[in-house]
Amino acid sequence: MHPKNKHNSSYNFEELKSNHRELSDYLISNPHNNNVTIDFSNSQAVLELNKAILNYYYEIENWDIPKGSLCPPIPGRADYIHHITDLLAEDIKKSSLIKGLDIGVGANCIYPILGAKINGWKMVGSDINLDSVSYARKNIASNSNLKDYIEIRHQENNANIFRGIIQSEDYFHFTMCNPPFHSSPEEAKKGTQRKLNNLSRSDKTIIPLELNFGGQANELWCNGGEALFIKRMIKQSTDFKNQVGWFTSLVSKKENLPKIYKQLNKLNTIYKTIAMSQGNKKSRFVAWKFPKE
Repeated sequence: MHPKNKHNSSYNFEELKSNHRELSDYLISNPHNNNVTIDFSNSQAVLELNKAILNYYYEIENWDIPKGSLCPPIPGRADYIHHITDLLAEDIKKSSLIKGLDIGVGANCIYPILGAKINGWKMVGSDINLDSVSYARKNIASNSNLKDYIEIRHQENNANIFRGIIQSEDYFHFTMCNPPFHSSPEEAKKGTQRKLNNLSRSDKTIIPLELNFGGQANELWCNGGEALFIKRMIKQSTDFKNQVGWFTSLVSKKENLPKIYKQLNKLNTIYKTIAMSQGNKKSRFVAWKFPKE
């Protein structure tokens, strides 16, 4: 993980439950080393862990998501924020007021929350799903320390990514996105099953697929999958090259990178790939901008 990430060490469940008592109901003993942990295949346990983390580390006392929505692993989400901080440091003075845009904010609103709490950034989150927009706004309104930092906008046109969200008076130092990475519901279910298999539970075959690997359709899959979504994002970014410093997007599948690079080269962008890791998991995001005219 990024060296500035608060979650570099293992979870201290005793401290976490002191701020969020509901977590106590889900603490168990790890059969391999007797350490305290939770059952990560239990969706409610993961939700309560997230609530405890947000409360303990980020002073977010009221946060929730609707049943079936994506429950984000906060350490990895914080890593993206820290690496964007490094990316911006190349061009922007520390005293600058940073403004960022999260494409596909989701009901959890996690990137704007972390951007605001870690760095004091002004954040805008957008989403095509009205229920997600409503819930994200509720999460902001429920925490007085977020109201001056985060705005949620509804994307009314499914064909657009930036148009209708970035207004004529806006300038964003960066955009970020965790795109839907599957190309169909069937592929999404297979991906969920692989995650469950990795948990090595003896009864994993009877675990309902939604659980903590939940997510609405627009959060998990889209026609053409991750590669086509990001290529479309790159193409549409040309219309806003003077209103955004760096465009960025997570790329979950490294085999998609050649297709993405081809699109970036086609539009004569300046781009880089930033590697990230959380334990054994390797991830990355692509960042691009346009040469100044």
